[in-house]
Amino acid sequence: MAKLFRTAIMGPPGSGKGTISKRIAQNFGLQYLSSGHFLREGIAANTDAGVLVKGYVERSMLVPDHLMSRLMLPRLEQLTGHSWLLDGFPRTIAQAKALNDICQMDLVISLNIPFETLRERGRDDVTGEPLIQHADDRPEALQARLRHYKDVAKPVMNLYKCLRQEKRITQQRRSSKQTAWFPVPRHPVPVLGYRHRPHLALHQLSSQH
Repeated sequence: MAKLFRTAIMGPPGSGKGTISKRIAQNFGLQYLSSGHFLREGIAANTDAGVLVKGYVERSMLVPDHLMSRLMLPRLEQLTGHSWLLDGFPRTIAQAKALNDICQMDLVISLNIPFETLRERGRDDVTGEPLIQHADDRPEALQARLRHYKDVAKPVMNLYKCLRQEKRITQQRRSSKQTAWFPVPRHPVPVLGYRHRPHLALHQLSSQH
C-alpha cells in the first residue's frame, strides 16, 4: 500500500480472529500487531508495565484499561511510519478513546459469528464427536463470555460509527465536490461487520481500493 493504513479487528471468543487477521494482513501488506504478543513481550522484558501486567495474567484476571493503554500506545507510537492491523486492542471504550488520541483509524472490522458456529468449534470437523474441552469452552461458559464481549464491544463500535459520521459531515462542509476514497488517512472510519465469511471480508476490503 502506498499510503499508511491503520485498521483494527474485533470478534468474540472462538471467532478465529487471529487467523483471519493474519490472512488479511498478509494479503494487504499490513503489519500484524497482536496485543497478546505485546503483553508477553512486556512481561519477558520485565518492563514496569510488564511487571504489573504479569500480576493480572498469573491470576487469570483482565488487564485494566489504563495498563493495557500504557503498554500498547508507546509501541504504536513507534510505528507511525507503518501500515498495520491491530488484533486485541482496543477491546473497551476507554481503550478506544485512548487509541484515538494518538492515531486515526481507517477501518474497523467486526466479526459477527453465530453462537451455533462458536459452539460447533468444540466438535471434530470430520466425525462431529465432542473434543476434549476446557470448562471455558462449554456452552454455558461460552454464552457468558459472548454476552460479556457484546456488552463491552458495542460501545466501541458505536464510538467508531459516531467518528465516521462526524468526519463525513466535516468533509461535506469543506467541499461538496471532494470525495474521500479508501484508504485516505483521517477519512471517515468504516465499520465493516460481517458474518463468518472471511473471503467476503477480503473482497469488501479489496473492492474499495
